[in-house]
Amino acid sequence: MEWLDAMRGLTMILVVAYHVAQISFGVSERTSSSLPFLVLFRMPLFFFVSGFLAYKASFEWTVPNTLRLTWKKLKIQVLPALVFLCVLIILRRPEFWTPFMNAMHSPTKGGYWFTWVLLQMFVIYYLACLLQRCLPPSPPKGKGANNAVIWVLFVVSLFVYESLYLPKIFTFYKNDFFLYSSLIKTLNFLPFFLFGNLVHRYWEKILKLDILSWFFPLLTIVAFVCCADIFRWHTLKFAWTNLPRTVAMFSLLSMVLIFFYYYKEWFTSDKVIGRSLQYIGVRTLDIYLLHFILLPKMPQVGEWLNHNRPNFILEIVTSFSVALVVIGFCLLISHILRISPIFRQYLFGRK
Repeated sequence: MEWLDAMRGLTMILVVAYHVAQISFGVSERTSSSLPFLVLFRMPLFFFVSGFLAYKASFEWTVPNTLRLTWKKLKIQVLPALVFLCVLIILRRPEFWTPFMNAMHSPTKGGYWFTWVLLQMFVIYYLACLLQRCLPPSPPKGKGANNAVIWVLFVVSLFVYESLYLPKIFTFYKNDFFLYSSLIKTLNFLPFFLFGNLVHRYWEKILKLDILSWFFPLLTIVAFVCCADIFRWHTLKFAWTNLPRTVAMFSLLSMVLIFFYYYKEWFTSDKVIGRSLQYIGVRTLDIYLLHFILLPKMPQVGEWLNHNRPNFILEIVTSFSVALVVIGFCLLISHILRISPIFRQYLFGRK
């Protein structure tokens, strides 16, 4: 699926562009005209792709196989992030230990929370797949009961996700365990991981539906109404406040997915845009690990954007332009480090 790698490449550009605007320019979501919108589908799309690719129809979910897969993920997801976090602190901070412990105590881990949170999602997903082995005999090809387990987990994860925005319940998550483990970030994005996994499981059936004639227009209207409520109307209060935001996130994510699949011929290897996005998409780990170190300090740009706001296009173009330069240097450094087999294996998970 070349278009899927290209979509992952776009998502990586969105991640770096967001950090450019927030860290390099010093633009906040409160004053920005683009960041609040991009946040709605930036990381959800990333976890969606991860969940989509996590489904392996032919994989045999035995305990030894699952342990081997978990160990492989553990090496890729934890060690590289820890190494680059230390490098970032050494290069950007006057001292080491205090910033390091502050990062460990924070759910965001100094920016390097993504790989750790993704590992937790993989473990939860692997346990769900193993649970299938404990259930009664499944339908032909073993898909029915297995899907049922993921569906239950998906619904539960949605309820937990919504509880994160309820003040009375949220206090439960404000303790050292949730902070040190970054579990609160896992709960924030697990529904999108599982959604991607379910979409892959039903992919052949989804392709048979006439999505473009009715579903895509409906999706567009729903996304527009929900975004209007989030940014303008604010009609829902108290426990229901997060509902339009959740619907908008899933709607926008699905619209991006449909766009990339519908125009998949644009994103093949023989097209420049497709080849470029795929190149970024298959190196997302390298870029994610390196880009924090390379983010430039450009507060003057942020002041200029704030002076000329609101201007959605201006912010997007400026952030994306700097992000592409940062990504270019990330890829260059990645290629240099990959010369060493040790760095290639232990920093980027490639043999």
